[in-house]
Amino acid sequence: MEKKNNKKNMKPRRTVRPFKVQVPLPEVIDYKDFPTLRKFLSERGKLLSRHFTGANAIQQRFLAEAVKRARNLALLPVGSSKRK
Repeated sequence: MEKKNNKKNMKPRRTVRPFKVQVPLPEVIDYKDFPTLRKFLSERGKLLSRHFTGANAIQQRFLAEAVKRARNLALLPVGSSKRK
């Protein structure tokens, strides 16, 4: 008989913190730092969810705001349409 993989047998995943909070968050997540913001976008230009980024709710809100500001200043793409 095969042993089922229950939740008891699974190890908890280690959470990855993308932002180490030592200074206030708005100063850490800056809209002018577009190479860092690009890591949190999909290849189509959409913002990745908290599940993929590892950010908590507050960090994700500041991240979304910074991405929107960078898009408004044309530092980041609004989206790419790859339709045929």
